[in-house]
Amino acid sequence: MNKTPFTVALLISTYKWPEALDVVLKSVVYQSHMPDEIIIAEDGDDLRTAYSIERFKRKYGIPVKHVSHEDLGFRKSLILNKAIKEIESDYVVEIDGDIVMHREFIADHIRAAKKGYFVQGSRTMLTEWKSYDLLNNKNIESLHPFARGLYSRFNALRIPLFSNLFWVNPHKSYNVKGCNLAFWREDYIRVNGYYSGFEGWGWEDYEFGERLINLGIKKKRLKMAAIGYHIFHPLSSRANFVPNEMIYRETVLYKYTYRANGYMEA
Repeated sequence: MNKTPFTVALLISTYKWPEALDVVLKSVVYQSHMPDEIIIAEDGDDLRTAYSIERFKRKYGIPVKHVSHEDLGFRKSLILNKAIKEIESDYVVEIDGDIVMHREFIADHIRAAKKGYFVQGSRTMLTEWKSYDLLNNKNIESLHPFARGLYSRFNALRIPLFSNLFWVNPHKSYNVKGCNLAFWREDYIRVNGYYSGFEGWGWEDYEFGERLINLGIKKKRLKMAAIGYHIFHPLSSRANFVPNEMIYRETVLYKYTYRANGYMEA
């Protein structure tokens, strides 16, 4: 593939699951278009994660930046802000550390990149037994639309020519998912990144998306392209779901484009 006129960083967030990170990093090697940078944002300081990253770097000779902080509970927004401070690329493709990327994942995101937009990719869910098998065998070649062990099988279909047939409201932030998201770094900085005031799981990606939209950045949804396979895991605690939702609703109501306690303060 020809070199793009902009540089691309792959940002991977992770927390105490090096077995999944190993598989995700393996899917990086298979990309038809490699990112210019790889940054891992670890919401903690687990030595097993550090060893996993070092093994990958030694085996494939691919540079990886690793940003971590003390494990004081769920602080994903803060570690993402810290990690993005280390990014030099123009465009950021963000995934969670349990998203195994289709071979054309980065290439699809590059094709969809456009000034004035942020992009939501597609996610298909793996069943518990399929996930267990994948973590043990690391056979990412077994992931395809007709494989056994897939929920939401439609989301595993990759037909880029049909992507533009699916329309979503470009001014609605509801259902923005940080597990497969892409945005321009300059736009991220303009809205001051993720709001670090969230406590526990939930709503940080919706709220970030809402501020981008309030700034005039439109949402683009990719179907049948930029496919990620989500490894099964138990649900995170929803203890702070309602307070976090109220933060999001406040941003919607007052049309905030910027919040303090974000990128600049990280």
